[in-house]
Amino acid sequence: MQDNQTWSGRFNEPVTELVKRYTASVEFDQRLAIFDIQGSLAHAQMLAACNIINNQDLADIRKGMSQIENEILSGQFEWSVDLEDVHLNIEKRLTALVGDAGKRLHTGRSRNDQVATDVRLFLRHAIDEILHLIASLQLALIELASRHTHTIMPGFTHMQVAQPVSFAHHLMAYFEMLKRDAERMQDTRRRVNRLPLGAAALAGTSYPIKREYVAELLGFEGVCENSLDAVSDRDFAIEFNAAASLLMTHLSRLSEELILWMSPRFGFIDIADRFCTGSSIMPQKKNPDVPELVRGKTGRVTGNLISLLTLMKSQPLAYNKDNQEDKEPLFDTVDTLQMTLRIYADMMGGITVKPEAMRNAALQGYATATDLADYLVKKGLPFRDAHEAVAQAVRFAESKSCDLAELKLEELQQFSNLVTDDIFAILTLEGSLAARNHIGGTAPQQVEAAIARARKYLEGKH
Repeated sequence: MQDNQTWSGRFNEPVTELVKRYTASVEFDQRLAIFDIQGSLAHAQMLAACNIINNQDLADIRKGMSQIENEILSGQFEWSVDLEDVHLNIEKRLTALVGDAGKRLHTGRSRNDQVATDVRLFLRHAIDEILHLIASLQLALIELASRHTHTIMPGFTHMQVAQPVSFAHHLMAYFEMLKRDAERMQDTRRRVNRLPLGAAALAGTSYPIKREYVAELLGFEGVCENSLDAVSDRDFAIEFNAAASLLMTHLSRLSEELILWMSPRFGFIDIADRFCTGSSIMPQKKNPDVPELVRGKTGRVTGNLISLLTLMKSQPLAYNKDNQEDKEPLFDTVDTLQMTLRIYADMMGGITVKPEAMRNAALQGYATATDLADYLVKKGLPFRDAHEAVAQAVRFAESKSCDLAELKLEELQQFSNLVTDDIFAILTLEGSLAARNHIGGTAPQQVEAAIARARKYLEGKH
């Protein structure tokens, strides 16, 4: 008969070695150890305040937990798969160190509300780090953008040259995406920051506990108000993974652009060597491995979201062993996201921009055609008529293998007699940018104002 299981008294035979390995979670949930200790210390303090344990028990628990924490941080703690999970491993060691006080610690709680608390403490800490990393990446984008408010590149729709924009304006679009990502993370954190401890197994406890006191000790904004929901809810983990998937999707989009821009067919940028690798057979190659891996890891994070959604879709209330499977996808998403954000900020700081290549590309696709149409509208021509006239002008320029700005005045006038010699200032790339002089536009002064607002926004976060 097993004597190392807290529940073994009910059973006539021990579980097999295979079942033990299959059901154990200690190999991955031991990373919750420090948060488990934090939750246990707050629980013990509450038990003492409610006279459920005495002050000597509390002192012994604190002393024992301090030693256990030191053993874990120094790598000296001996984890046992026989004890299933992080909670029983710590409890067993605590009891060995302080005796009956360690056995009393579990009064008024269950592993069900204990693990839910640990995961929320872990995720709250992870979100705080992620918010810091998002801000670091945003700052890297700002620094790069601030040097290129007048650097002109083609803006694309359908991957065809559409209109000229500044490179800074393009970069600041990703600043805005990351700003929304940070807002989603902050909003998710509010729902993570609710205390399930005190729900016990599923129905609450008969001991006169004070859940609000534990919430205050642990920095939670409130308690989960239904005991069944408290132990079975994993919405917060799913919501975090959804926000993480969106964030990774944004980084994947930027990665795709960096990969394209680095290609000799574009030649807009160069990524620092430390983020690239070579080919085993082609000596000339410089492969953008980091952005390519970001694209791949985006699928991994999205897959974790689907795993968690599928995990919960058919679970009845309350806690089920299925919920043990929530941790590995959650941990993987946290690790992937934090590492990606950290390396991305560094990578953006190591980008070399090639303004001449960007400018030449903007000249190749009749990027100022819309400016010509707007010019005609301002002269009194209805937009649809202006659109048709410019389309004919573009076709004529194509036949001559030249840009609209290279056509002679009389050649432009054959498509509309409203054209005068002031058109040539309109058809320049610089003129096109300057014309978009409104909030959100690509005019350099508007982009500079956007960068200033972004700096102020980040300063307010610190």
